[in-house]
Amino acid sequence: MNQLTDLHNRTIDYLRISITDHCNLRCQYCVPLDARTKLSMTEILSYEELFAIARAAVEVGVNKIRITGGEPLMRKNMLAFCRMLVSLPQITDLSVTTNGILLESMAADLMAAGVKRVNVSLDTLDRNRYAEITGKDGLDRVLRGIQKSADVGLSPIKINMVPMRGINDDEIVAMARWTLDSPYDIRFIELMPTSGWARQRHDQLFMGIDDVRRQVETLGALEEIPQIHTRGPATYVRLAGAQGRIGFIAAVSHHFCKTCNRLRLTADGKLRACLFAEEEIDIRGPLRNGAAPEDLQQIIRSAAAAKPKGHTLNEDSTKSINGRIMQAIGG
Repeated sequence: MNQLTDLHNRTIDYLRISITDHCNLRCQYCVPLDARTKLSMTEILSYEELFAIARAAVEVGVNKIRITGGEPLMRKNMLAFCRMLVSLPQITDLSVTTNGILLESMAADLMAAGVKRVNVSLDTLDRNRYAEITGKDGLDRVLRGIQKSADVGLSPIKINMVPMRGINDDEIVAMARWTLDSPYDIRFIELMPTSGWARQRHDQLFMGIDDVRRQVETLGALEEIPQIHTRGPATYVRLAGAQGRIGFIAAVSHHFCKTCNRLRLTADGKLRACLFAEEEIDIRGPLRNGAAPEDLQQIIRSAAAAKPKGHTLNEDSTKSINGRIMQAIGG
């Protein structure tokens, strides 16, 4: 199999594909109300176009794909797209990131379509607070979706919480305690400064992973766990006797850029070599103008070559993810 590397000798074998920017929630940090926009269906890549890009990516070295959104389970026929992807023999891992609202009804079909695991975004276990953060009374549906995913065999199930000071930081211990009786990965992810709100607002809410970990440690000693997935962003620990694991993702304060192995494809056909970079490489235009598979492969190589050594969010207090809200990038 071919190997895709960047200019800093990192192997790039993971592609995150956003299949839509539409979502059935409006989480504050993902899509501030004054920044909410939606792509038209003519702007969004068709499944055939997405598959052509995915096939080109695996030809140059990608073997892991994650489907993201917006909310990917909202897009019609996404299960058929999953089956298209797993038909590529090079793909060793297909996963989905979801807010969980539609997960209960789709978990079994996702498993049957070749999806191995799911990441579920969930920032609170309080019903009223969930509605405040997301704009929807949907906590019970999400919890049922997580349980259904476990029942049908999707594994590991990763539950991602973004701690925000003064909003949900009082639930960090409760989320970590969940791992004692459930085989889930509860992962704490630092709030990222995204377009659509002021950097000052981000800094007011931001809670570093070091502070998060100190709260978790009140539950007891933490056993360090070796890296679960090669070059993954999380560091994992376990409470004594726990069924599940606790992960810390310090995307801002202690970034993991030196081991980053991913590219991102936005729903409207732009390749992003770094979540925090302003630069995007258009692949939709060439594709719709008849680019051959080898041309698409070269565009993907160019995106890998453009991958920066690292971001500077923890050094530049004015910088944010420019140009797009998180909903439009795919996380």
